[in-house]
Amino acid sequence: MAEADPSASLTFPGERYFNRELSWLAFNRRVLEEAGNTAHPLLERLRFLSISGANLDEFFMVRVAGLKGQQLQDVDLPSADGLTPGQQLVLIAAQADRLMAEQQKMWHTLHHELADAGIEVIGEGSMGTEADAWLETHFMTQIFPILTPQALDPAHPFPFIPNQGLSVVFDLVRLSDKEPVRELVMIPPTVSRWVRIPGEPARYMAMEAILRRFSGLLFPGYKVHDSGVFRILRDSDIEIEEEAEDLVRYFRSAIKRRRRGRVIRMEIETGIPPAVEGMLQDMLQGHEATIADIDGFVGIGELAGIVEEDRPDLKFEPYAPRFPERIREHGGDCFAAIRSKDIIVHHPYESFEVVIAFLKQAADDPDVVAIKQTLYRAGKQSAIIRALIDAAEAGKSVTAVVELKARFDEEQNLLWASALERAGVQVVYGFIDWKTHAKMSMVVRREGGQFRTYCHFGTGNYHPVTARIYTDLSFFTADPRAGRDAAALFNYITGYVEPRKLELLTMSPRDMRNSLCDLIDTEIVHAREGRPGAIWAKMNSLVDPAIIEKLYAASNAGVNIELIIRGICCLRPGVAGMSENIRVKSVVGRFLEHSRIWAFGHGNALPNRDAKVYISSADWMPRNFDRRVEYMLPIENPTVHDQILDQVMVANLIDNEQSWELDSDGTFHRVNPGDKPFNLHHYFMTNPSLSGRGAALRKSDAVPKLSLGRRK
Repeated sequence: MAEADPSASLTFPGERYFNRELSWLAFNRRVLEEAGNTAHPLLERLRFLSISGANLDEFFMVRVAGLKGQQLQDVDLPSADGLTPGQQLVLIAAQADRLMAEQQKMWHTLHHELADAGIEVIGEGSMGTEADAWLETHFMTQIFPILTPQALDPAHPFPFIPNQGLSVVFDLVRLSDKEPVRELVMIPPTVSRWVRIPGEPARYMAMEAILRRFSGLLFPGYKVHDSGVFRILRDSDIEIEEEAEDLVRYFRSAIKRRRRGRVIRMEIETGIPPAVEGMLQDMLQGHEATIADIDGFVGIGELAGIVEEDRPDLKFEPYAPRFPERIREHGGDCFAAIRSKDIIVHHPYESFEVVIAFLKQAADDPDVVAIKQTLYRAGKQSAIIRALIDAAEAGKSVTAVVELKARFDEEQNLLWASALERAGVQVVYGFIDWKTHAKMSMVVRREGGQFRTYCHFGTGNYHPVTARIYTDLSFFTADPRAGRDAAALFNYITGYVEPRKLELLTMSPRDMRNSLCDLIDTEIVHAREGRPGAIWAKMNSLVDPAIIEKLYAASNAGVNIELIIRGICCLRPGVAGMSENIRVKSVVGRFLEHSRIWAFGHGNALPNRDAKVYISSADWMPRNFDRRVEYMLPIENPTVHDQILDQVMVANLIDNEQSWELDSDGTFHRVNPGDKPFNLHHYFMTNPSLSGRGAALRKSDAVPKLSLGRRK
């Protein structure tokens, strides 16, 4: 007879799952909270504020746009927590308005603190004769020529305003006949939002303040009666049509269409005349759009421009990542170092240059015959692309899987694809319906009359900029099994040849979800048979209902589950009879936690040498399991296993300076460091890693032993 499920009474979806969109808003609130964290330098706090603004913009352009689209098409399909698109939009609007009010409050605080520190954001008042004269000259020579005021009347059609476009509406009175005139001035997207006034203290003026200051020069013969700033966000998602015959041509067209997408959100400066607001809604066809009245600065994300001020004393101390010592011991020969033993590299504490060096060496090595590489996000100035081009021009067989569907990087990826093709690289765009999200590179080298394959598997993108601020893992191996699996996975992407059997890798969208469920089931068996059942998992988001239900079942069986979820978490922890053995925390700090790591105790409490440890490119979301090509890879090398489990995972669990814990009601509370403070990021910046240290590890006991007891 089957055992009764203690959580069976919790049948209402809202009792079992948090809403995905509201969970994301809660994450962005944690980002915003860091702007108020006085442990961070002042300009870094401003950076957190701007990130929260940019995050919210993207949320509306993609997630809210999708829900709006469903609502307009009368799609009432509920989310996993039981809410229809319309119900979600109502809750999102309330939470987003609250979040935006908190952003403005934070900006008010930081504005004053910046002024005290010698960085002033000024309005329209006088700055003194010399500065006023400089600004007027700058306006007339550098700004005025590119502005195009447009009258808003029946004779002038309302101009197109691009996504994230910022504009100022002026209500004027013509002095000659007292006739009212309404003018719109769009701030060109190519113009910086900020003008830095020469000299000290640092003084910044926003472009809209400059337009208001010099409205007399912009509109001679008129008097300004009123003015208001507004900004719009448009639907920016790209839907792939099944009948698309040419992905490249389709995306080039879709990118252009995205700039003209449906208006999703309109931000309007508080106090703008009601007639102007109504006119804007009519002209922008924004009746279905969310209207946000902004009492403060419109476009919080653009405060990032002030962060660039050259004030090292107000920023994090610069950090120079380490280069793996084992590769130095082999004279910089990446292949010799990887041949000797698997290596894990922990970014950003260890340099992304090792990944670039791996590919550069492959491009220059006459014994390398082939390179295969996935490219999801590569940045605008990519040494990875240069290495692939050099390899192709040297006559090697080079294949690049370029993902055109990487949101907001589509245009850049099209440019890279063209450059690679011109150099002779075989460029493949993968599947129409799925994204290729796996981060893999393989190099085939002739050695002693045979071929050996060297592989790189990453949890993050091949992006040199984000690799300095995202925490990720790079795993290098010459294991023949990994090489065969990587080759099979590339053949699947390029030729749709589905692998019959993989030796090490597990892939999506074929069987990753099932494999994870099997691993969780094994822990359930251990717990029911009296052995410790333990699961540790670190990722960006946890959304998939099937996995969540399996974790609930594990909790009910007595499995101890520790989850480190940076962003969205739809699992509800700490509920008696459902998830009382599940603990969820989120780490938000100097670096963005991005690595995906999963550990299963294998009949023992974690951490232990026999635990099954995996790295992956995937989060636990339906899209990663069903609509993306992903991998998960077991870690078998003892040193690498120890670093990932005993260092990376334990450090994440015991961090108490950058951590938030999720309560069963959906709220997060900041962890209290107490008398044993531990900062995860500071620890890895000041302590060497285990893997990749070569002889240095044998000469020193510099790596302190971490203990879970520190968090108690």
